[in-house]
Amino acid sequence: MRNRLIVLALAFVFLALAVETDSFFRPRAFPPDRAEFPIRGIDVSHHQGNIDWQRVAADDVAFAIIKATEGGDHVDDAFAENLRQARAAGLAVGAYHFFTFCRPGADQAKNFLSVVPRGEPLLPPVVDIEFHGNCPNRPSPTELSAELLAFLGPVEAAYGKPAIIYITDEAAPTYAAHIAVRQRWLRSIAMPPKEENWVYWQYLDTGRVDGIDGAVDLNVLNGGPARLSELFSPAPESTFSGTPSLAGTPRSP
Repeated sequence: MRNRLIVLALAFVFLALAVETDSFFRPRAFPPDRAEFPIRGIDVSHHQGNIDWQRVAADDVAFAIIKATEGGDHVDDAFAENLRQARAAGLAVGAYHFFTFCRPGADQAKNFLSVVPRGEPLLPPVVDIEFHGNCPNRPSPTELSAELLAFLGPVEAAYGKPAIIYITDEAAPTYAAHIAVRQRWLRSIAMPPKEENWVYWQYLDTGRVDGIDGAVDLNVLNGGPARLSELFSPAPESTFSGTPSLAGTPRSP
């Protein structure tokens, strides 16, 4: 009996140490200084399920970047409803495209343009470049640069704003120095970003927000309310075609 108790005690100690070690080495959020970065936002897709956007807006969230498209023909089936409800809740809204390596950039631009409305206030379009979930055949930096430019040209012309590029840590060493120079959306979970020229900082990928069941990515804007309004304001009418504006300005954070 005594030996059995010793074994159980040792097992408990080892279990506690394992839990503590895992907790120690797991990436931790580095909370942004809210005095310096007062504007918080989220990015979502259909993976978040049904979202209560009124509750989200009431939980210190001022903007939302919503997945619209992927590749040359995939459309996120929650995009239209998420965009409508987030806008109705008073958030500044924007759309992002997951850039695949197996479709021409021009085809991907057509997909994005067919889904994301024009002629109404939107945050700048975002291009998401990453290895996870992408085609296994990776293009050379020169090839990716050419296809990305084929995407950016018509998209930026349509929405009248320079795009923002989100590129993961895994993909950045291969491509970041070779693609079009644009402002960045940085992901930095364990510490503040080392770079300075960024628009959004994704500081947590397991965040919790009222109105969303489960985890969601949390971000801050590099700037205050005036910067958010500048990004969200409609481009000059001459750059647009399509439906007339249906939206006003975002709510005050």
